[in-house]
Amino acid sequence: MQRRFSQLDVFTDRPYFGNPLAVVVDGDGLTTEEMQRFAQWTNLSETTFLLQPDNPAADYRVRIFTPAAELPFAGHPTLGSCRAWLEHGGSPADPNRIVQECGVGLVTVHRSTDGHLAFEAPSLLRGGAVDERDLHEAAQGLGLDVGDIIDSAWVDNGPGWMGLLLRSADAVLAVRPGVLRLTVGIIGAYDPPAPCAFEVRAFYSEAGITLEDPVTGSLNASLAQWLIASGRATAPYTVSQGTAMGRAGRVSITTDASGVVRVGGDVVVCVNGTVEL
Repeated sequence: MQRRFSQLDVFTDRPYFGNPLAVVVDGDGLTTEEMQRFAQWTNLSETTFLLQPDNPAADYRVRIFTPAAELPFAGHPTLGSCRAWLEHGGSPADPNRIVQECGVGLVTVHRSTDGHLAFEAPSLLRGGAVDERDLHEAAQGLGLDVGDIIDSAWVDNGPGWMGLLLRSADAVLAVRPGVLRLTVGIIGAYDPPAPCAFEVRAFYSEAGITLEDPVTGSLNASLAQWLIASGRATAPYTVSQGTAMGRAGRVSITTDASGVVRVGGDVVVCVNGTVEL
């Protein structure tokens, strides 16, 4: 069956400098096995499938797959899926507020007058301190001494993130990971007046291989919640991610009047067409 399909670049205004996402717009009728097989074939960090919502409060439903498994939530698939849904004629009940249904529940995506999208960071599934054993394992896998880490916390909003604060953006860029079982995000500050406040990198393991994600919305969401709450960051600020991979990802962090963190970025459409699925 021919289904509408888009491939987008998220967290960039320049094609091929952000984080790519494959979106099957007409996902209804596909089985979980068919979705997983197609996500394995695209071999991108995530592939999403847009569906009619089950919750009447949602504008659409999305299922998010890595090549190996389904995720309850992820950031760049949220922005990219929302852009694809709008590009293919999706009409939200509120033109400035799109409601996405996914594994963690309802996620609100705000749309500004210039088309900029930003999602509300979901609540953490796991927070709090990292125990000494896990901290040592993460440090060893990243080629760091524990003393190189200023602070740490679980910042898991779905993918399983552990957050590590390093001494500087340069320290983040210098990391050369080895074998890493944990899902870890590292962040370090730039000296002002740099255009970006922080550099972020995201590492995860798949089939025993350590991989790096180019630009990561879920991680930036939970890092922002952690660092703002602890007084180590003040919104608004902009994050650079993907530098070590030759990308130029930019993630905007803001908060609304009630203190809810919003994670935004540009999305560009690189491919539109159909896929036989």
